[in-house]
Amino acid sequence: MPTPAFTFYSTMSASASFLAPSPSFAPFRGCKEVPRMFSVSNKKENRTSKLYIIPITTVTRFCASTASLESLHFADTNANQNHRINEFENELNEFFDEVKTMIRMGKRDDALDLLNAGSKGIQEAAILDVLALGYVAVGDLETVASLLNVMRKVIDNLKDDTQHLDLILTHMGSMYSTLSKFGKSLDTYQRAFNIMERTYGNDSPFLVTPYLAMAKVLGSTGKATKAIEKYQCAITILESKRGAESKDLVVPLLGLGNLLLKERRVNDAETHFTRVLDIYTKSYGQNDGRIGLAMSSLAQVKCAQGKSDEAINLYEHALHVMKDSNYLSPDDSIMEKMRVDLAELLHAVGRQRIIRGMLINHREAQRKRSPRLSDTHDKSCNFIFPIEELCRGRALVEKSLEIMIKQKGSDDQFVSFPMLQLAVTLHHLKQDEEAEKLALDALRIREKAFGEDSLPVGEALDCLVSIQTQVGKDESELVVLLRRILGIQEREFGYESEEVLVTVKKIVFLLDKLGRRDEMLPLQRRLSLLRKKYKQMIHH
Repeated sequence: MPTPAFTFYSTMSASASFLAPSPSFAPFRGCKEVPRMFSVSNKKENRTSKLYIIPITTVTRFCASTASLESLHFADTNANQNHRINEFENELNEFFDEVKTMIRMGKRDDALDLLNAGSKGIQEAAILDVLALGYVAVGDLETVASLLNVMRKVIDNLKDDTQHLDLILTHMGSMYSTLSKFGKSLDTYQRAFNIMERTYGNDSPFLVTPYLAMAKVLGSTGKATKAIEKYQCAITILESKRGAESKDLVVPLLGLGNLLLKERRVNDAETHFTRVLDIYTKSYGQNDGRIGLAMSSLAQVKCAQGKSDEAINLYEHALHVMKDSNYLSPDDSIMEKMRVDLAELLHAVGRQRIIRGMLINHREAQRKRSPRLSDTHDKSCNFIFPIEELCRGRALVEKSLEIMIKQKGSDDQFVSFPMLQLAVTLHHLKQDEEAEKLALDALRIREKAFGEDSLPVGEALDCLVSIQTQVGKDESELVVLLRRILGIQEREFGYESEEVLVTVKKIVFLLDKLGRRDEMLPLQRRLSLLRKKYKQMIHH
C-alpha cells in the first residue's frame, strides 16, 4: 500500500526514523469519518439530532447485524417463523420509535423517563433489551453496560426454548461488541447460534446472522483463523440456499476478503473481491455505482500485490462509474477516501502532475460547498511532499485550520484534524517545537472529545512520539506514550495484529537503549513470535 502521510524522510536520525508513526491510525486522518463512529458515546457534547443518525437504526442493525435477515429474503423460511420475528421486531420498533422521536425533538429527559418506565407489554428481557438500545441512542453507554448486567441475570435463568430468546441474545451480542466486551459478545452470539441451529437446522439461512457476527468479533480480536471459518460457513449456507451468484453473498464475501487482506493472504482476498465484482456486474450492469465499490476493494489487493498500474486503473474506473451513476454524493466519505487512496498511490509511483490536477478539480468542486473547503486543504497538503513545496503545503493546512476554528471554535473535535496535520507538516519542515505544541493541543482536544483510549487519541499519540523523538525528549517518557498506543492497538486491532508488532518493536528499541532489560525481555519474546507469524503469512 502507499506510504502513509506520516512517513518521514530519510534525513531523520536513525532513532527518529525507527519511531516514525505507524500506519495503524490512517483511517482517522479525515475529519469526516470519526464523528460518525464516536459522536454517540461522547457524553460531553451538546446533543443535537445529528448525533443520533447511527443509533436511530439501532434496532434493525442489532436485530440482524451486518447481513440482516430482512435483506437476505430467504425463500425457504417457514412463514410462521418469519411472522414470529417480524412481530417481535415490530414490538421493539414501536417502543423505540417513541424514544427516537423524543430524541429528535430534543426531549432527552422525556425519552429517559419513557425508557425508565419500560412497560409496553413485552416480557422482562425484551423490555430491558429495548431500554439498552434506547440508552445507546442517547449516548449513555455506562447505563447500557449496567442494563446488560441485569439482562444477563434474566437471560441466564431462561431456558433456550423461551420464545424470542435467540433474537434478544443477538441484540445483546451486538451491544457487548459496541462496548468492546468481545468475550461476552462472542459467548452471547454462540448461545443464540446454538438455539437457532436446534430450531431451524444446521443449514438454515438464519444461521448466517450469528456466523457473520461471530466472524466480526473474532476478526477484531485477532483470531483470524476462526473468523475465516465462520465467514466460510455463512458463504456455504448462502450458496446452497440462494445460489453461487446471489446478491446475498456480497456481505460475507467482502467481510472475508477484507480479513484475508489484513492477514496478508492477498491472492485469496482477490478471489473473493472478484466474485463480488462479478455478482454486482451480473445483477446491476457495468454502470452501477456498486461496481465502483467492488473495484475499490480489488484496487487495494493490487496495491498489496505491488501492481500499481492495475490499482490506479481500478481506482480511476471506480471513481468514474460512481460519479456517472450518482450512486454517492461527490463529497461522501467513501468517495473521498477513494480519491485520497488514489492520490497516495499516484504519489508513491511519482505521478505528481496527475495528483495536482486531481486536487485542483476537487478543490474547485469543494469551493461550491464552502463548509467542506477545509477537508480539501487537509488532503491537498498530504501530497505536496517534495521539500521545495512543503511551504505551500503548510499554507494550505494553516488555511484549513483557520477555516475550521472559525466554523467550530478552537476546542471542537473537528479542529484537531487540521491541527494534527499542521503538526506533521511543521515536523517535515524541522520546526519541531511548534509541531510539538500543536500535537499536544490536538491530543488534548481528542482526549476530551473521544476518550483517552480511543483510536483518534492513538493517532495523536503516534504523531507526538515521533515529533518528541526528534526533539530529544526523555526516552522514558516516550516509552510511557508508546505503551498507551500499544493498549489502544491491542484493543482495537487485536493482540497479534501487525500494528501491535510495529509498536512493540519501538518499545523494545527504547527499553534496550535505557538498559531496562527486565522489562524488555518479555516484549522481545512477544516480538519474536509476532515476527514469526507475519513471516509465515508472507510465505503463505
